[in-house]
Amino acid sequence: MGNPPGNPLTFGPGLPISIDFSVLPLMHAEAMTAGITPYTHALDGLDLPDPVAAFFDWCRERERIRVKRDAGEPAPWTEDPIFRQGRFLNVFREDDKGTRAVLGFADPVRASIPDLVHALFFARWCNQFRTLTVLDVALIRQPEALRRALLYEVPQPWQSEVYPVVPVQWEGKSYDRLDACVALFPTITGFLESSIRSANGNVMAATETINDRFRMTNDFPIFMALVDLALFHPDLISPDSPVPTGIGAAPFLDRLQAHLGCRTHQETADKMIALQPVYWPEARRSFTPIDIEYLSCECRKYYSYVNGTKTFDGKNRFAPK
Repeated sequence: MGNPPGNPLTFGPGLPISIDFSVLPLMHAEAMTAGITPYTHALDGLDLPDPVAAFFDWCRERERIRVKRDAGEPAPWTEDPIFRQGRFLNVFREDDKGTRAVLGFADPVRASIPDLVHALFFARWCNQFRTLTVLDVALIRQPEALRRALLYEVPQPWQSEVYPVVPVQWEGKSYDRLDACVALFPTITGFLESSIRSANGNVMAATETINDRFRMTNDFPIFMALVDLALFHPDLISPDSPVPTGIGAAPFLDRLQAHLGCRTHQETADKMIALQPVYWPEARRSFTPIDIEYLSCECRKYYSYVNGTKTFDGKNRFAPK
């Protein structure tokens, strides 16, 4: 499986760039079709005859990069000029810095479903790896001690702005980010657990049930906490659950869908999962629908650089440390 004609990938040794895949809030596919997004035309005019091969080429090189970097080899880890300059997710999200911090924060309470759910919701509202790596998870049950720790004792800012966390509405009151973490979540773990169990493993159904009460204008933090739960308890949230298409993933998923002759993005994800043993048999684990979704976002990002619709400016530029 070589690179398709016209594909500028010159994969040699690899380069990892660590950024949590939660940088892009998800939008349901129905909402995406209603208007133009910042990514709608990102791949217009790009000659990419085989997007399936391009997808798996990207995955193999990105993983080679991570392995070399984690082994302590010196930069740049790759011959590819785009990987050398741009920021990208790891192939497996559990390797990313942010997700590792979330999972490590919640792990001490994994034996209790209510405490685990509480920890994951707090972690995704916080989403700041520096906070999560120094904060004792036991504090999330101590409102005043938690408020003091977040405002005065952990490195500031205590929260990350990598995705928006909008107010939660609950029983006639609006809770901002801090108050949701400190005052609301400790009191509603029963509601969260029952909502999750009623969804029968479906992450989209669980997200909708919870947000029916939260009435958040952006439900992405809910979705993220539930996806994290799947890594601890696949019996509660199935890793194979369908997921919504993010606006950043849509252009590349559209290419895959057309190439494979699929009817929907979900059908496309299922087909890509089935093709993984053919294109990447040595991968360390099987892909799930959310992997296909967010890796399509990363491929869209990579091929936007190829296409000249994205530039290596500001936070887009990677500088090895």
